[in-house]
This record gives sequence, C-alpha cells and structure tokens, in this order.
Amino acid sequence: MNLLEEINYRNAELNTRRHFLKKCVAGMGSLALGGLMGSALTGCDSDKEIAETLMRDASNPMKALPPHYIAKAKRVIYLHMAGAPSQLELFDYKPELQKLHGLDCPPSLLEGKRFAFIQGTPQMLGPQFNFNQYGDSGSWVSDRLPHFTECVDDVAFLKAVHTDEFNHAPAQLLMHTGGARLGKPSMGSWVTYGLGSENQDLPGFVVLVSGGTTPSAGKSVWGSGFLPSVYQGVQCRTQGDPVLYLSDPKGMSRELRQKSISAINKLNQQQYEEVGDPEIMTRISQYEMAFKMQMSVPDTMDINDEPQYIHDMYGTEPGKSSFANNCLLARRLAEKGVRFIQLYHWGWDAHGAGKNEALNHGFKDRCKEVDQPMSALLKDLKQRGLLEDTLVIWGGEFGRTPMRENRGGKEMTFVGRDHHLEAFTMWMAGGGIKPGITFGETDEIGYYGIKDRVHVHDIQATILNQLGLNHERLTYNFQGRDFRLTDVHGNVIEKILA
Repeated sequence: MNLLEEINYRNAELNTRRHFLKKCVAGMGSLALGGLMGSALTGCDSDKEIAETLMRDASNPMKALPPHYIAKAKRVIYLHMAGAPSQLELFDYKPELQKLHGLDCPPSLLEGKRFAFIQGTPQMLGPQFNFNQYGDSGSWVSDRLPHFTECVDDVAFLKAVHTDEFNHAPAQLLMHTGGARLGKPSMGSWVTYGLGSENQDLPGFVVLVSGGTTPSAGKSVWGSGFLPSVYQGVQCRTQGDPVLYLSDPKGMSRELRQKSISAINKLNQQQYEEVGDPEIMTRISQYEMAFKMQMSVPDTMDINDEPQYIHDMYGTEPGKSSFANNCLLARRLAEKGVRFIQLYHWGWDAHGAGKNEALNHGFKDRCKEVDQPMSALLKDLKQRGLLEDTLVIWGGEFGRTPMRENRGGKEMTFVGRDHHLEAFTMWMAGGGIKPGITFGETDEIGYYGIKDRVHVHDIQATILNQLGLNHERLTYNFQGRDFRLTDVHGNVIEKILA
C-alpha cells in the first residue's frame, strides 16, 4: 500500500458510521448549547449582566456569586405552616365578627365564589380565642401564642396577603415555585441558582420537615424544576442519618469511598468533554458534595452539644423529630452559611367536628408546637447578631373564612373554617424589614383585604430583593422562553423595608 492509499484508508476509517453519528450528535449539542447561551446573553440588558452570566463556573455550580445590588439579607429561614393556619384565631382580631357569630352568612359573601367545603348557607364563626395588644407596636395576638407576644416588636405583619388558589397543593406550589402546577423551580432553588452558597461543604438549600408528613404538594415545593438539579433542596432529618444513605456501607472506608468517587468523576469528566452536557458537571458536583457532607452534615445536625439553656429556650428534645429541633437546626445552619433554610410544619388544616374540632384540639396543639420554638429562633438570632442579615418568613398557603365550613347543611355543625384565598396574614423579620409594624388591613370580618393588599408574587419579589436579587432579572431560559420565579408579576413591598 503506497502513501496515498494509506491516507485514503485512514480517512475512510475515521468516517465510519459510528464516528459520524458521534461527531454529529456532539456538533448538534454544541449548536444547541451555543443557541441557548446566545439567547441568554442577548436577553441581558448590560455588559454587567453578560459578565454575570459568564461568571458561572460549570465545575462549581454552587460557587458564591455577587447579587445584583447591595443585599440586606445573606440568607433566608422560611417557616411554612402547611395546611394554612387561621389568621382569625392568631393575628387578625375582628370583634365585629364575634357579634355575627351563629348568624347565617350573607349571600353576597358566597355568590360567585369558590370554596373547598362550604355548601348551602353556612353560619358566621366568631373568633375562638381571646386577643390582646402587645409590645410598643400594640400588635394584636391571640392567647394561643404567649411566647410570640414577646417578639411582636421585631416583626412586620402583612395582614392582607392574597393568593389565586384555594386548594392546598396548588396554593403551596404557587407560594414556593411561583406557579400552581408542577415543573417550576422552588424559591430556594432560584436563590441558590442566583447567589450560590457561602459554605461549600453543606448544601446551599436545606429542607426540614415536621408534623408527621410532607406538605400536600410533596417534595416538588423544594424541587429544582428545570434548573440544574444541584439547586434542589436537600431534605435533612432529625432522627437517624440526617440525610438518607449518608453513612458508608459496611466494609467501605472513607479512603476507599474517596477513590471510588474520584474514579466515577473522571468518567463523568470524560463524558462532559465529549458531549458538553452541563448536567454532567452537576452530577460531578453532587458526588463531591455528598462526600463532603459525610463529615459536615452530622456535625452540623447534632444539637446535643448545645448548652442546656438553649434547649430550654427552644423546647428541644434531641433525637426526636420536632419543629423545635428544626428551629434550632435552622439557627445552626444559618451560622454555617447555608443560603436558604426551609421549614415545613404540617397539620394546620382547620377542619373537624365534635370532640375533634380542628379549632379546638388540633389547632391548639399546632400553636403549642410552634409558639415557643419560633419565638426562641427570633430571640436567638437577634442575640447572636444574625437577625440583621437573616430574613425570617412565617405563613401558610392561604387563609381561612370568617364563616364555618358547611359540608352537609346546618345539621352538620363543623367548627372548622374553610379555605380562603382573599386575605390571610404572614409576617417577616430581620434582613432589612421594618420591625414592629403592621402593613395591610382587612374588612371588619376579615373577608377582604381593603388596604395595602399584597399578592404571593409580591412576597416572592420582596424576598429576592432583600437578598440583592432583582426578580425581573433573575431568569432562566427554558424551551425558548425566559422564566422567573414571579413569572410576569410581582412588585417589591417597598413600605415594609427599613
């Protein structure tokens, strides 16, 4: 075979069907990636935004990134009361509603409205507990939250929050992902995507669940949606291993585990160099994070080393699953630089009848479970100088009606309140929020917001704003469209900012 024939043979060998398909797929992938990058960059408004887009390190997706502007908060602790507590039994005092107790609900409050359980003509339901004013702010709080009355001057109440959904799962999705349907990234995922994490040995987004079960919307409320999966929330537990499968199996030493992860990631790196899929880099990062977490998570999640006065303050019981333990863990995670700490406490769905009246036994139990720990969390953060740059949020997914639920006519005397999307109460503290104020007002029976109404998207925009993120600029291109947490809605609630 002469030289020319050998060259032709080699060229033919290189252009085999397999080689052609491999090159073609890689080439198409590169074109697609280039198109996505191009669309992302062309959507930028300035050279600074282009620089921010290019600043992301594919090999370290959780690298801390600069905010859009100076932030008032470095981290978030979000206390979600899954099931939606009644604002009329906690914060929104309505003496006029007491006068209407037992009377038939006016038809004007029912016509054209959708409810989960109200049928026929329900009766009005007055406040079930006593209220008093507390603190220099004179904030109204019911006798169900005695510990929290000591903290009212540190929080901002939002009394006229409203939403679009009256069923639990869609309302929880709207609150935490910005949309009532599955598939969108959660707020914590958006935050860690936008800012990364200050601690490279712990997840940037940690989830703690108490109350016996997960929220109605399931784990989707802390999922990453179409964002890279490295940004999804990591659920930690207070019993057993903090994270499932965190411990090495028998016969697997830490040195051997490190070698196996290194070998796996070399293969992943080779695949990334061949096809350029950014999700492969996410996989590499997750393997490395899991290895680091074997050392950092058990140490952080062990509350046994806290002094006794702290346990007394929170009401914690090490080794058990409880909201109190999770509140103390939230403070420890905040100290470690975790960016977004999400607590879910289930069991607030205020339905029931007879001896199991939800606004009697069940509601009282939930209040007792959260009152002392959430108050201790605020005090603890404040005394450690952490409240100043930690934004704490408390609330459910919607509110409760001023009339009782009425599933089967007047003969069914339910003392629970139905789901209500028109008005409910949330509160915020720290992180650049004005302390000791009440913003928003409902009518005399707590049915409609009549002053300074804010939507769920406004809450989301404000949270991002305090972290230094512009909710209109924090976007991700997916399937040819730029998405954001607040969709095409949302306004920062300027009047509650310090």
